[in-house]
Amino acid sequence: MQGQTMRFSRGPVTDNSRSPSMPGYGKALSGAPLWDRQSASSQCKRLQRPAERSRRTRTTRAVIEKPLMETSSARSISGSIAAIILGGGAGSRLYPLTKQRAKPAVPIGGAYRLIDVPMSNCINSGISKIYILTQFNSTSLNRHLARTYNVGSGVRFGGDGFVEVLAATQTPTDKEWFQGTADAVRQYAWLFEDIKNRVVEDIIILSGDHLYRMDYLKFVEHHRATNADITIGCLPVDYERASDFGLMKIDDEGRIFDFAEKPKGDALEKMKVDTTVLGLSSEEAQASPFIASMGIYVFKKDLMLKLLREQSKSNDFGGEIIPSAASSSRVMAYLFNGYWEDIGTIKSFFEANLGLAQQPPRFEFYDQESPIYTSPRFLPPAKVVKSKINDAIISHGSYLEECTVSNAIVGLRSRIDKHAVIQDAMIIGADYYESDDQRSALLAAGRIPIGIGQGSVISNTIVDKNARIGRNCAIVNKEGVEEAVREDEGLYIRSGIVCVLRNAEIPDGTQV
Repeated sequence: MQGQTMRFSRGPVTDNSRSPSMPGYGKALSGAPLWDRQSASSQCKRLQRPAERSRRTRTTRAVIEKPLMETSSARSISGSIAAIILGGGAGSRLYPLTKQRAKPAVPIGGAYRLIDVPMSNCINSGISKIYILTQFNSTSLNRHLARTYNVGSGVRFGGDGFVEVLAATQTPTDKEWFQGTADAVRQYAWLFEDIKNRVVEDIIILSGDHLYRMDYLKFVEHHRATNADITIGCLPVDYERASDFGLMKIDDEGRIFDFAEKPKGDALEKMKVDTTVLGLSSEEAQASPFIASMGIYVFKKDLMLKLLREQSKSNDFGGEIIPSAASSSRVMAYLFNGYWEDIGTIKSFFEANLGLAQQPPRFEFYDQESPIYTSPRFLPPAKVVKSKINDAIISHGSYLEECTVSNAIVGLRSRIDKHAVIQDAMIIGADYYESDDQRSALLAAGRIPIGIGQGSVISNTIVDKNARIGRNCAIVNKEGVEEAVREDEGLYIRSGIVCVLRNAEIPDGTQV
Protein backbone atom coordinates (compact mmCIF):
# COMPACT_ATOMS: atom_id res chain seq x y z
CA MET A 1 0.00 0.00 0.00
CA GLN A 2 0.95 3.61 -0.39
CA GLY A 3 3.11 5.36 2.23
CA GLN A 4 1.73 8.33 4.11
CA THR A 5 2.85 10.79 6.78
CA MET A 6 1.79 9.81 10.28
CA ARG A 7 1.98 11.85 13.51
CA PHE A 8 3.17 10.67 16.90
CA SER A 9 3.18 12.43 20.27
CA ARG A 10 6.81 11.85 21.21
CA GLY A 11 9.95 13.84 20.25
CA PRO A 12 11.12 14.73 16.72
CA VAL A 13 11.84 11.78 14.49
CA THR A 14 13.35 11.90 11.04
CA ASP A 15 12.49 9.37 8.37
CA ASN A 16 15.25 6.75 8.56
CA SER A 17 13.10 3.91 7.30
CA ARG A 18 15.59 3.20 4.55
CA SER A 19 18.73 3.71 6.63
CA PRO A 20 21.15 0.72 6.45
CA SER A 21 21.66 1.02 10.20
CA MET A 22 17.95 0.80 10.91
CA PRO A 23 16.47 -1.92 8.66
CA GLY A 24 12.71 -2.21 8.67
CA TYR A 25 12.22 0.83 10.88
CA GLY A 26 9.27 2.15 8.88
CA LYS A 27 7.53 -1.20 9.01
CA ALA A 28 8.26 -1.73 12.69
CA LEU A 29 6.48 1.45 13.69
CA SER A 30 3.24 0.42 12.03
CA GLY A 31 2.69 -2.76 14.00
CA ALA A 32 5.24 -2.99 16.84
CA PRO A 33 4.43 -2.76 20.56
CA LEU A 34 4.73 0.67 22.15
CA TRP A 35 8.11 -0.06 23.75
CA ASP A 36 9.52 -0.89 20.29
CA ARG A 37 8.30 2.43 18.90
CA GLN A 38 9.82 4.28 21.87
CA SER A 39 13.13 2.48 21.36
CA ALA A 40 13.14 3.31 17.65
CA SER A 41 12.29 6.93 18.48
CA SER A 42 15.20 7.11 20.92
CA GLN A 43 17.61 5.78 18.31
CA CYS A 44 16.47 8.43 15.87
CA LYS A 45 16.98 11.16 18.45
CA ARG A 46 20.61 10.21 18.92
CA LEU A 47 21.14 10.54 15.16
CA GLN A 48 19.90 14.14 15.02
CA ARG A 49 21.83 17.36 15.48
CA PRO A 50 21.68 18.99 18.96
CA ALA A 51 19.72 21.97 17.62
CA GLU A 52 17.04 19.65 16.31
CA ARG A 53 16.90 17.64 19.54
CA SER A 54 16.16 20.83 21.45
CA ARG A 55 12.94 21.48 19.55
CA ARG A 56 10.72 19.46 21.83
CA THR A 57 7.50 20.87 20.40
CA ARG A 58 8.28 19.95 16.82
CA THR A 59 5.67 17.70 15.18
CA THR A 60 6.82 14.10 14.96
CA ARG A 61 6.67 12.46 11.55
CA ALA A 62 7.59 9.06 10.22
CA VAL A 63 6.87 7.35 6.92
CA ILE A 64 5.24 4.01 7.57
CA GLU A 65 3.08 1.57 5.70
CA LYS A 66 -0.34 3.11 5.19
CA PRO A 67 -3.10 1.26 7.05
CA LEU A 68 -6.04 0.33 4.88
CA MET A 69 -8.52 2.03 7.18
CA GLU A 70 -7.76 5.29 9.00
CA THR A 71 -10.21 4.94 11.91
CA SER A 72 -12.32 2.29 13.56
CA SER A 73 -15.47 4.09 12.40
CA ALA A 74 -14.28 4.02 8.79
CA ARG A 75 -13.48 0.32 9.17
CA SER A 76 -16.97 -0.26 10.53
CA ILE A 77 -18.54 1.57 7.60
CA SER A 78 -16.50 -0.28 4.96
CA GLY A 79 -17.20 -3.62 6.64
CA SER A 80 -20.91 -3.11 6.01
CA ILE A 81 -20.39 -2.57 2.25
CA ALA A 82 -19.98 -5.15 -0.49
CA ALA A 83 -19.07 -4.35 -4.10
CA ILE A 84 -20.25 -6.20 -7.19
CA ILE A 85 -18.27 -5.56 -10.38
CA LEU A 86 -20.18 -6.57 -13.50
CA GLY A 87 -17.90 -8.29 -15.96
CA GLY A 88 -20.18 -7.52 -18.86
CA GLY A 89 -21.54 -9.61 -21.68
CA ALA A 90 -19.89 -10.67 -24.91
CA GLY A 91 -18.36 -7.21 -25.39
CA SER A 92 -19.47 -7.07 -29.01
CA ARG A 93 -18.88 -3.30 -29.21
CA LEU A 94 -15.20 -3.90 -28.36
CA TYR A 95 -14.78 -6.76 -30.81
CA PRO A 96 -12.19 -7.91 -32.00
CA LEU A 97 -10.38 -7.01 -28.75
CA THR A 98 -12.91 -9.24 -26.99
CA LYS A 99 -12.54 -12.12 -29.42
CA GLN A 100 -10.45 -14.13 -26.95
CA ARG A 101 -10.86 -12.20 -23.69
CA ALA A 102 -13.59 -10.76 -21.46
CA LYS A 103 -14.22 -7.04 -21.72
CA PRO A 104 -12.76 -6.22 -18.28
CA ALA A 105 -9.57 -8.07 -19.25
CA VAL A 106 -8.87 -5.80 -22.24
CA PRO A 107 -5.47 -4.08 -21.78
CA ILE A 108 -5.37 -0.31 -21.34
CA GLY A 109 -2.70 2.31 -20.75
CA GLY A 110 0.21 0.04 -21.66
CA ALA A 111 0.37 -2.09 -18.51
CA TYR A 112 -3.15 -2.25 -17.06
CA ARG A 113 -6.48 -3.95 -17.70
CA LEU A 114 -9.95 -2.43 -17.49
CA ILE A 115 -10.83 -4.43 -14.37
CA ASP A 116 -7.96 -2.73 -12.51
CA VAL A 117 -9.92 0.55 -12.41
CA PRO A 118 -12.94 -0.51 -10.29
CA MET A 119 -10.79 -2.95 -8.30
CA SER A 120 -8.31 -0.22 -7.38
CA ASN A 121 -11.08 2.24 -6.58
CA CYS A 122 -12.52 -0.34 -4.17
CA ILE A 123 -9.16 -0.96 -2.50
CA ASN A 124 -8.37 2.74 -2.20
CA SER A 125 -11.84 3.33 -0.75
CA GLY A 126 -11.32 0.63 1.87
CA ILE A 127 -14.00 -1.65 0.40
CA SER A 128 -12.66 -5.16 0.84
CA LYS A 129 -15.63 -7.41 0.07
CA ILE A 130 -15.59 -7.64 -3.70
CA TYR A 131 -17.43 -9.92 -6.11
CA ILE A 132 -16.78 -10.02 -9.86
CA LEU A 133 -19.53 -11.45 -12.07
CA THR A 134 -18.13 -13.01 -15.25
CA GLN A 135 -19.57 -14.86 -18.20
CA PHE A 136 -17.79 -14.63 -21.56
CA ASN A 137 -14.15 -15.54 -22.30
CA SER A 138 -13.27 -15.23 -18.63
CA THR A 139 -10.06 -17.31 -18.57
CA SER A 140 -7.60 -14.42 -18.91
CA LEU A 141 -9.68 -12.27 -16.55
CA ASN A 142 -9.68 -14.98 -13.87
CA ARG A 143 -5.93 -15.44 -14.28
CA HIS A 144 -5.30 -11.70 -13.91
CA LEU A 145 -7.51 -11.45 -10.82
CA ALA A 146 -5.79 -14.41 -9.18
CA ARG A 147 -2.33 -12.97 -9.80
CA THR A 148 -3.15 -9.40 -8.84
CA TYR A 149 -5.80 -9.43 -6.12
CA ASN A 150 -5.06 -12.53 -4.10
CA VAL A 151 -5.86 -11.27 -0.60
CA GLY A 152 -5.06 -14.62 0.98
CA SER A 153 -6.41 -14.90 4.52
CA GLY A 154 -7.79 -11.38 4.41
CA VAL A 155 -5.55 -10.16 7.24
CA ARG A 156 -4.81 -6.85 5.47
CA PHE A 157 -8.53 -6.30 5.14
CA GLY A 158 -9.15 -6.86 8.82
CA GLY A 159 -9.82 -10.59 8.53
CA ASP A 160 -13.02 -10.52 6.48
CA GLY A 161 -11.92 -9.17 3.10
CA PHE A 162 -12.16 -11.21 -0.08
CA VAL A 163 -12.18 -11.05 -3.87
CA GLU A 164 -14.39 -13.71 -5.41
CA VAL A 165 -15.26 -14.46 -9.01
CA LEU A 166 -18.87 -15.49 -9.62
CA ALA A 167 -19.22 -17.12 -13.02
CA ALA A 168 -22.44 -17.79 -14.90
CA THR A 169 -23.46 -21.32 -14.03
CA GLN A 170 -26.41 -23.67 -14.08
CA THR A 171 -28.38 -24.50 -10.95
CA PRO A 172 -31.64 -26.40 -10.38
CA THR A 173 -33.49 -23.04 -10.48
CA ASP A 174 -31.38 -21.07 -12.99
CA LYS A 175 -30.39 -22.76 -16.22
CA GLU A 176 -29.82 -19.63 -18.34
CA TRP A 177 -26.79 -17.40 -18.83
CA PHE A 178 -26.93 -13.93 -17.34
CA GLN A 179 -29.60 -12.00 -19.23
CA GLY A 180 -28.55 -8.55 -17.99
CA THR A 181 -27.04 -6.69 -15.07
CA ALA A 182 -29.96 -7.31 -12.72
CA ASP A 183 -30.36 -10.93 -13.76
CA ALA A 184 -26.67 -11.57 -13.10
CA VAL A 185 -27.04 -10.34 -9.52
CA ARG A 186 -30.38 -12.12 -9.12
CA GLN A 187 -28.82 -15.49 -9.91
CA TYR A 188 -26.47 -14.98 -6.97
CA ALA A 189 -29.00 -13.28 -4.67
CA TRP A 190 -28.80 -16.20 -2.24
CA LEU A 191 -25.16 -15.34 -1.61
CA PHE A 192 -26.05 -11.95 -0.14
CA GLU A 193 -28.45 -13.58 2.30
CA ASP A 194 -25.72 -15.95 3.46
CA ILE A 195 -24.18 -15.62 6.91
CA LYS A 196 -20.93 -14.46 5.27
CA ASN A 197 -22.67 -11.20 4.32
CA ARG A 198 -24.82 -10.82 7.43
CA VAL A 199 -23.24 -7.46 8.35
CA VAL A 200 -23.52 -6.03 4.83
CA GLU A 201 -26.03 -3.19 4.71
CA ASP A 202 -25.33 -1.63 1.31
CA ILE A 203 -24.19 -3.02 -2.01
CA ILE A 204 -22.42 -0.96 -4.63
CA ILE A 205 -22.88 -2.07 -8.24
CA LEU A 206 -19.97 -1.21 -10.54
CA SER A 207 -19.11 -1.61 -14.21
CA GLY A 208 -15.92 -3.15 -15.55
CA ASP A 209 -15.49 -0.88 -18.58
CA HIS A 210 -15.25 2.68 -17.21
CA LEU A 211 -12.14 4.81 -16.69
CA TYR A 212 -12.25 7.12 -13.65
CA ARG A 213 -10.97 7.53 -10.10
CA MET A 214 -13.57 7.71 -7.33
CA ASP A 215 -13.83 7.33 -3.56
CA TYR A 216 -16.70 4.88 -3.20
CA LEU A 217 -16.81 5.40 0.55
CA LYS A 218 -17.98 9.00 0.00
CA PHE A 219 -20.55 7.64 -2.46
CA VAL A 220 -21.96 5.31 0.20
CA GLU A 221 -21.75 7.96 2.93
CA HIS A 222 -23.89 10.29 0.77
CA HIS A 223 -26.30 7.41 0.20
CA ARG A 224 -26.69 6.96 3.95
CA ALA A 225 -26.73 10.65 4.84
CA THR A 226 -29.66 11.26 2.48
CA ASN A 227 -31.48 8.15 3.75
CA ALA A 228 -31.61 6.84 0.19
CA ASP A 229 -32.86 3.42 -0.82
CA ILE A 230 -30.92 3.65 -4.08
CA THR A 231 -28.26 6.17 -5.10
CA ILE A 232 -27.09 6.65 -8.69
CA GLY A 233 -23.70 8.03 -9.62
CA CYS A 234 -24.31 10.99 -11.95
CA LEU A 235 -22.34 13.21 -14.29
CA PRO A 236 -23.17 16.77 -15.36
CA VAL A 237 -23.22 16.85 -19.17
CA ASP A 238 -23.68 19.49 -21.85
CA TYR A 239 -25.90 19.52 -24.93
CA GLU A 240 -23.22 17.94 -27.13
CA ARG A 241 -22.94 14.74 -25.09
CA ALA A 242 -26.37 14.52 -23.46
CA SER A 243 -28.02 12.40 -26.16
CA ASP A 244 -25.42 9.67 -25.68
CA PHE A 245 -26.53 8.91 -22.10
CA GLY A 246 -29.45 7.89 -20.00
CA LEU A 247 -30.62 11.15 -18.42
CA MET A 248 -32.49 11.84 -15.19
CA LYS A 249 -34.54 14.63 -13.63
CA ILE A 250 -34.21 15.58 -9.97
CA ASP A 251 -36.15 17.69 -7.49
CA ASP A 252 -34.79 20.34 -5.13
CA GLU A 253 -33.21 17.80 -2.76
CA GLY A 254 -31.62 15.67 -5.48
CA ARG A 255 -34.26 12.95 -5.56
CA ILE A 256 -34.68 11.36 -9.00
CA PHE A 257 -38.21 11.19 -10.36
CA ASP A 258 -37.87 10.82 -14.14
CA PHE A 259 -35.66 8.89 -16.58
CA ALA A 260 -35.04 9.07 -20.34
CA GLU A 261 -32.73 6.88 -22.38
CA LYS A 262 -30.67 8.86 -24.93
CA PRO A 263 -33.36 11.47 -25.65
CA LYS A 264 -33.20 13.84 -28.61
CA GLY A 265 -35.02 17.00 -29.70
CA ASP A 266 -37.94 18.03 -27.52
CA ALA A 267 -37.47 14.97 -25.31
CA LEU A 268 -33.94 16.19 -24.57
CA GLU A 269 -35.13 19.69 -23.68
CA LYS A 270 -37.57 18.23 -21.15
CA MET A 271 -34.69 16.60 -19.26
CA LYS A 272 -32.96 19.88 -18.37
CA VAL A 273 -32.48 20.35 -14.62
CA ASP A 274 -30.93 22.84 -12.22
CA THR A 275 -27.64 21.07 -11.47
CA THR A 276 -26.73 23.62 -8.78
CA VAL A 277 -28.76 21.33 -6.50
CA LEU A 278 -25.89 18.84 -6.79
CA GLY A 279 -23.23 21.40 -5.94
CA LEU A 280 -22.30 22.96 -9.30
CA SER A 281 -21.76 26.69 -9.59
CA SER A 282 -24.30 28.69 -11.57
CA GLU A 283 -21.85 28.96 -14.50
CA GLU A 284 -21.18 25.20 -14.47
CA ALA A 285 -24.89 24.47 -14.19
CA GLN A 286 -25.65 26.65 -17.20
CA ALA A 287 -22.97 24.89 -19.28
CA SER A 288 -24.09 21.40 -18.17
CA PRO A 289 -27.87 21.44 -17.62
CA PHE A 290 -28.31 17.64 -17.75
CA ILE A 291 -27.38 14.84 -15.40
CA ALA A 292 -26.41 11.47 -16.86
CA SER A 293 -26.15 8.10 -15.19
CA MET A 294 -22.64 6.68 -14.74
CA GLY A 295 -24.06 3.17 -14.55
CA ILE A 296 -22.93 2.68 -10.94
CA TYR A 297 -25.36 2.36 -8.04
CA VAL A 298 -25.62 1.90 -4.28
CA PHE A 299 -28.53 -0.20 -3.01
CA LYS A 300 -29.74 -0.96 0.44
CA LYS A 301 -29.13 -4.70 0.43
CA ASP A 302 -32.57 -5.72 1.66
CA LEU A 303 -34.33 -3.50 -0.88
CA MET A 304 -32.17 -4.78 -3.74
CA LEU A 305 -33.02 -8.39 -2.93
CA LYS A 306 -36.69 -7.49 -2.60
CA LEU A 307 -36.76 -5.72 -5.99
CA LEU A 308 -34.97 -8.62 -7.69
CA ARG A 309 -37.56 -11.05 -6.35
CA GLU A 310 -40.59 -8.91 -7.15
CA GLN A 311 -39.42 -7.89 -10.62
CA SER A 312 -38.36 -11.34 -11.70
CA LYS A 313 -38.80 -10.53 -15.40
CA SER A 314 -36.69 -7.36 -15.29
CA ASN A 315 -33.09 -8.02 -16.31
CA ASP A 316 -31.43 -4.61 -16.23
CA PHE A 317 -30.81 -2.24 -13.33
CA GLY A 318 -30.58 1.05 -15.21
CA GLY A 319 -33.36 0.47 -17.72
CA GLU A 320 -35.90 -1.51 -15.69
CA ILE A 321 -35.35 -2.13 -11.98
CA ILE A 322 -34.43 1.41 -10.88
CA PRO A 323 -36.96 3.41 -12.98
CA SER A 324 -39.82 1.22 -11.76
CA ALA A 325 -38.63 1.54 -8.15
CA ALA A 326 -38.37 5.35 -8.27
CA SER A 327 -42.08 5.89 -7.58
CA SER A 328 -42.10 3.92 -4.33
CA SER A 329 -38.47 4.16 -3.17
CA ARG A 330 -36.15 7.03 -2.37
CA VAL A 331 -33.77 7.19 -5.35
CA MET A 332 -31.12 9.89 -5.01
CA ALA A 333 -28.44 11.37 -7.27
CA TYR A 334 -24.75 11.57 -6.32
CA LEU A 335 -22.71 14.03 -8.38
CA PHE A 336 -19.31 12.99 -9.69
CA ASN A 337 -17.63 15.94 -11.38
CA GLY A 338 -14.28 14.42 -12.35
CA TYR A 339 -12.88 12.59 -15.38
CA TRP A 340 -15.06 9.66 -16.43
CA GLU A 341 -15.14 7.77 -19.69
CA ASP A 342 -17.23 4.84 -20.83
CA ILE A 343 -14.78 2.84 -22.92
CA GLY A 344 -17.16 0.21 -24.15
CA THR A 345 -16.62 0.85 -27.89
CA ILE A 346 -13.54 0.66 -30.08
CA LYS A 347 -13.66 4.39 -30.79
CA SER A 348 -14.00 5.48 -27.15
CA PHE A 349 -11.40 2.92 -26.08
CA PHE A 350 -8.92 4.17 -28.68
CA GLU A 351 -9.47 7.85 -27.88
CA ALA A 352 -9.23 7.26 -24.13
CA ASN A 353 -5.91 5.47 -24.55
CA LEU A 354 -4.41 8.20 -26.73
CA GLY A 355 -5.65 10.75 -24.20
CA LEU A 356 -3.38 9.10 -21.62
CA ALA A 357 -0.33 10.04 -23.69
CA GLN A 358 -1.27 13.68 -24.13
CA GLN A 359 0.25 16.44 -22.04
CA PRO A 360 -1.39 17.04 -19.70
CA PRO A 361 -3.01 13.61 -19.78
CA ARG A 362 -6.76 13.29 -19.45
CA PHE A 363 -6.26 10.63 -16.78
CA GLU A 364 -3.23 9.34 -14.87
CA PHE A 365 -2.97 5.82 -13.52
CA TYR A 366 -0.60 6.87 -10.76
CA ASP A 367 -1.75 9.06 -7.92
CA GLN A 368 0.08 9.25 -4.63
CA GLU A 369 -3.07 8.82 -2.58
CA SER A 370 -5.01 6.46 -4.84
CA PRO A 371 -2.93 4.63 -7.46
CA ILE A 372 -4.40 2.16 -9.93
CA TYR A 373 -2.98 -1.29 -9.21
CA THR A 374 -2.22 -4.10 -11.62
CA SER A 375 -0.41 -7.43 -11.82
CA PRO A 376 3.17 -7.27 -10.48
CA ARG A 377 5.66 -8.11 -13.21
CA PHE A 378 9.40 -8.66 -13.26
CA LEU A 379 10.34 -6.97 -16.51
CA PRO A 380 13.30 -4.75 -17.36
CA PRO A 381 12.83 -1.04 -18.05
CA ALA A 382 12.05 -0.06 -21.62
CA LYS A 383 15.13 0.27 -23.82
CA VAL A 384 15.08 3.05 -26.41
CA VAL A 385 17.94 3.22 -28.92
CA LYS A 386 18.39 6.35 -31.08
CA SER A 387 14.65 6.89 -31.36
CA LYS A 388 12.40 9.93 -31.40
CA ILE A 389 9.59 9.79 -28.84
CA ASN A 390 6.91 12.45 -28.50
CA ASP A 391 3.81 12.30 -26.24
CA ALA A 392 3.89 8.56 -25.72
CA ILE A 393 3.72 5.91 -23.00
CA ILE A 394 6.41 3.25 -23.35
CA SER A 395 5.76 0.26 -21.10
CA HIS A 396 8.40 -1.83 -19.40
CA GLY A 397 9.98 -4.68 -21.26
CA SER A 398 9.79 -2.82 -24.60
CA TYR A 399 12.64 -2.41 -27.10
CA LEU A 400 12.60 0.47 -29.58
CA GLU A 401 15.42 0.95 -32.07
CA GLU A 402 15.89 3.97 -34.37
CA CYS A 403 12.13 4.51 -34.73
CA THR A 404 9.67 7.36 -34.33
CA VAL A 405 6.78 7.19 -31.85
CA SER A 406 4.28 10.02 -31.47
CA ASN A 407 0.93 10.23 -29.62
CA ALA A 408 0.92 6.51 -28.94
CA ILE A 409 0.71 3.78 -26.33
CA VAL A 410 3.41 1.11 -26.51
CA GLY A 411 2.53 -1.87 -24.32
CA LEU A 412 4.47 -4.54 -22.47
CA ARG A 413 7.32 -6.34 -24.29
CA SER A 414 6.70 -4.42 -27.51
CA ARG A 415 9.35 -4.58 -30.21
CA ILE A 416 9.64 -1.76 -32.77
CA ASP A 417 12.39 -2.04 -35.36
CA LYS A 418 14.47 0.50 -37.27
CA HIS A 419 12.81 3.29 -39.25
CA ALA A 420 9.31 2.28 -38.14
CA VAL A 421 6.84 5.10 -37.51
CA ILE A 422 4.12 4.74 -34.85
CA GLN A 423 1.73 7.70 -34.77
CA ASP A 424 -1.76 8.00 -33.27
CA ALA A 425 -1.71 4.30 -32.49
CA MET A 426 -1.90 1.75 -29.71
CA ILE A 427 0.51 -1.19 -29.64
CA ILE A 428 -0.82 -3.54 -26.94
CA GLY A 429 2.42 -5.56 -26.75
CA ALA A 430 3.22 -9.23 -26.25
CA ASP A 431 2.80 -12.02 -23.72
CA TYR A 432 6.34 -13.30 -24.14
CA TYR A 433 9.75 -12.51 -25.56
CA GLU A 434 11.43 -13.93 -28.63
CA SER A 435 15.20 -14.21 -28.33
CA ASP A 436 17.52 -12.88 -31.02
CA ASP A 437 18.18 -16.46 -32.15
CA GLN A 438 14.46 -17.15 -32.44
CA ARG A 439 13.90 -13.96 -34.40
CA SER A 440 16.76 -14.78 -36.76
CA ALA A 441 15.42 -18.29 -37.30
CA LEU A 442 11.96 -16.95 -38.11
CA LEU A 443 13.34 -14.46 -40.64
CA ALA A 444 15.49 -17.15 -42.25
CA ALA A 445 12.40 -19.32 -42.64
CA GLY A 446 10.43 -16.48 -44.26
CA ARG A 447 8.36 -15.88 -41.13
CA ILE A 448 7.83 -12.66 -39.19
CA PRO A 449 8.94 -12.06 -35.57
CA ILE A 450 6.62 -10.51 -32.98
CA GLY A 451 6.48 -6.72 -33.17
CA ILE A 452 6.59 -3.96 -35.78
CA GLY A 453 8.95 -4.66 -38.66
CA GLN A 454 11.58 -2.38 -40.11
CA GLY A 455 10.28 0.60 -42.08
CA SER A 456 6.60 -0.01 -41.29
CA VAL A 457 4.14 2.84 -40.63
CA ILE A 458 1.32 2.32 -38.13
CA SER A 459 -1.33 5.01 -37.66
CA ASN A 460 -4.98 5.14 -36.56
CA THR A 461 -4.50 1.53 -35.52
CA ILE A 462 -4.75 -0.80 -32.54
CA VAL A 463 -2.26 -3.67 -32.72
CA ASP A 464 -3.36 -6.49 -30.42
CA LYS A 465 -1.06 -8.81 -28.46
CA ASN A 466 1.56 -10.99 -30.13
CA ALA A 467 0.83 -9.55 -33.59
CA ARG A 468 3.58 -9.87 -36.20
CA ILE A 469 3.80 -7.01 -38.67
CA GLY A 470 6.36 -7.40 -41.43
CA ARG A 471 8.74 -4.93 -43.01
CA ASN A 472 7.68 -1.85 -44.98
CA CYS A 473 3.99 -2.21 -44.18
CA ALA A 474 1.63 0.79 -44.09
CA ILE A 475 -1.38 0.25 -41.86
CA VAL A 476 -3.03 3.67 -41.86
CA ASN A 477 -6.52 3.14 -43.36
CA LYS A 478 -5.56 5.39 -46.27
CA GLU A 479 -8.95 4.93 -47.96
CA GLY A 480 -10.87 6.00 -44.85
CA VAL A 481 -12.94 2.81 -44.60
CA GLU A 482 -15.39 2.98 -41.68
CA GLU A 483 -16.25 -0.69 -41.27
CA ALA A 484 -14.62 -3.81 -42.71
CA VAL A 485 -14.31 -7.45 -41.68
CA ARG A 486 -11.04 -8.90 -42.98
CA GLU A 487 -10.29 -11.45 -40.28
CA ASP A 488 -8.77 -13.88 -42.79
CA GLU A 489 -6.10 -11.19 -43.32
CA GLY A 490 -5.72 -10.59 -39.58
CA LEU A 491 -7.49 -7.20 -39.80
CA TYR A 492 -10.74 -5.62 -38.68
CA ILE A 493 -11.87 -1.99 -39.16
CA ARG A 494 -14.35 -0.39 -36.77
CA SER A 495 -15.33 3.30 -36.71
CA GLY A 496 -12.45 3.92 -39.10
CA ILE A 497 -9.90 2.42 -36.69
CA VAL A 498 -7.84 -0.51 -37.95
CA CYS A 499 -7.48 -3.41 -35.51
CA VAL A 500 -4.72 -5.94 -36.09
CA LEU A 501 -5.93 -9.16 -34.50
CA ARG A 502 -4.19 -10.96 -31.68
CA ASN A 503 -1.54 -13.39 -32.98
CA ALA A 504 -2.07 -12.10 -36.54
CA GLU A 505 0.77 -12.20 -39.05
CA ILE A 506 0.85 -9.33 -41.55
CA PRO A 507 3.16 -9.99 -44.54
CA ASP A 508 5.93 -7.64 -45.65
CA GLY A 509 4.76 -4.72 -47.76
CA THR A 510 1.08 -4.90 -46.75
CA GLN A 511 -0.79 -1.66 -47.49
CA VAL A 512 -4.06 -0.89 -45.68
